[in-house]
Amino acid sequence: MKIACLVSGGVDSSVALSLLRDAGHDVTAFYLKIWLEDELKHLGDCAWEEDLLFVEETCKKLNVPLTVFSLQQEYWRSVVQETIAEVREGRTPNPDIWCNERIKFGAFYEKIPDEFEKVATGHYAQVEEKNGQFLLKTSADAKKDQTYFLSRLSQRQLSRAWFPIGHLQKQEVRHIAEKKKLPSQNRPDSQGICFLGKFKFSDFLKTHLGEEEGNILERETGNILGKHQGFWFYTHGQRQGIGLSGGPWFVVEKRPKTNEILVSKNATEKSGKNTLFLTSENWIPVCPTAKNYRVKIRHSESFEEGALAFGNNGGAVVHLNKPDRGLSPGQTAVLYDNEYCLGGGIISDCK
Repeated sequence: MKIACLVSGGVDSSVALSLLRDAGHDVTAFYLKIWLEDELKHLGDCAWEEDLLFVEETCKKLNVPLTVFSLQQEYWRSVVQETIAEVREGRTPNPDIWCNERIKFGAFYEKIPDEFEKVATGHYAQVEEKNGQFLLKTSADAKKDQTYFLSRLSQRQLSRAWFPIGHLQKQEVRHIAEKKKLPSQNRPDSQGICFLGKFKFSDFLKTHLGEEEGNILERETGNILGKHQGFWFYTHGQRQGIGLSGGPWFVVEKRPKTNEILVSKNATEKSGKNTLFLTSENWIPVCPTAKNYRVKIRHSESFEEGALAFGNNGGAVVHLNKPDRGLSPGQTAVLYDNEYCLGGGIISDCK
């Protein structure tokens, strides 16, 4: 089988590439170069240059051909610009989800020849075909599972996707890399948003949205407690980095029109929200029935419990069993039925 394998220089994609080659497949490695890797060079060392060196060394060791593939313009238009716009409106987007939906399994699909039957990556996830439908199944390693980030893939995209390490534990992946003496065997796992690499999200926001002084208000009294440099640097439920004494303080509201953030000492679980109204829904493979499911609002090993319902206008509504004080419009809510990821939608409102 002819396979395109996306590689990043990390141990996971390196092992995925190695497993495909050892299985006798006709595999070509592709390294995706994205726009921000050059745009943010002023913030520090350019991470992609180091990543590409590891990719080149790995492909040389495995005797696998490598193509460096630029999707910089597509990335800027479909991921970066929308991330900036969402944050400017006070929402909390997840660009890693868009990266998978629109770039790795989107624009890349459209660019490579049809002769590549499958596109493989080092994601911790599994695809299962059943009764003509493609199901997204959680990884064998619950801690590393990445189905949350793949929850917006369509049937067409899943039909071509392959996750060679999805059945393995992380320690098994490391062991394979060590056994095969892959260059990335001791590289630490990457952290943070896909297009930033080692750069901080706050530095990215500062570059594109700048700084603008605003007030920090106490929710209960309306008193000004301090100043901040832009509401876009804060997230709902945030506790660290607010810069106020006498806490702990939690961010409970952002006001984009007035550039204000509201904080409170009383942001307990009971003060959270548990009703989520979803939009831009994507269900795998079809819209699930209204019942109780496991729910993820953010990438985490743990799940929340909640019930799916449908409003009068047909839109999906999720009622969490316990309030969550970190909810924000723009986040992606993903539902699970045991080990299967059912997809979900973007939170348009919560209360």
